[in-house]
Amino acid sequence: MADRVYPASKPNPQPPQALKGGSGSGGGAGGAPSFPPTKGQTYGATLPAYRPQPRKPPPPRRRSRRGCCCSCCLWLTLVIVALLFLAAIAAGVFYVIYRPRRPTFEVDGLRLSAFNVSGAGQLTSRLDLNVTARNPNAKIVYLYDAASISVFSGGVDVGDGSFPAFVQEAKNTTHLAAKLSAPSGQSLDSTAASDLRKKTSLPLEINVDTKVGVKIGGLKTKKMGIQVRCEGINIGVPKGKAAPVASSPNAACKVKLRIKIWKWTIS
Repeated sequence: MADRVYPASKPNPQPPQALKGGSGSGGGAGGAPSFPPTKGQTYGATLPAYRPQPRKPPPPRRRSRRGCCCSCCLWLTLVIVALLFLAAIAAGVFYVIYRPRRPTFEVDGLRLSAFNVSGAGQLTSRLDLNVTARNPNAKIVYLYDAASISVFSGGVDVGDGSFPAFVQEAKNTTHLAAKLSAPSGQSLDSTAASDLRKKTSLPLEINVDTKVGVKIGGLKTKKMGIQVRCEGINIGVPKGKAAPVASSPNAACKVKLRIKIWKWTIS
């Protein structure tokens, strides 16, 4: 069987040349030069296959600072809540085991042995004070620092003194005694001096300031400030050569915790 031969390509007829009009001899016409056909115009030419270009992966997103701050705040809040929850559980367990109770104080003896206001407004006084401190806890020991005592009557300081430091065991009762006297160099105005000379009894307010720590087994806490305030006490003023009479007011006192934060003290 004879092989058939196909022509490789079929020539493309040249495009008609544009006539260039003009006057002149011979009326000659000029045409644009023809170019060889492209591959797409050639008969039977095969076009290259379309190959799609691979897509470039998108650039990684950068996490904004706002997102980081929100995440940090969320985790910080969760940590604080968890710590508060654990602290509440620990406080509850401590209360159930030890049943802590604050100490109590009571003025059970007071005597004003001397009291005089001079013409220049100088106050002279001597007081004997007896206070009973009780620790109602069965498993807690109190560690007291030395305490300062101030006695006031109508805003006038009529006696200052101190109690020594002591350790109060569990379920213990401690009796404290102190001798007080008016601060030296205190000068009263004429109104206050005249008012004190006329009094036959003095309403007193006793303030005791100290620091106390707690001991539980082998554990000791940091000492914190407390204030003991005793009010509603009246004592007779000695007159002439009569012996001063001791008073037994049996006045209960209030105990306030004083927490110092930087420059402020919270009671």
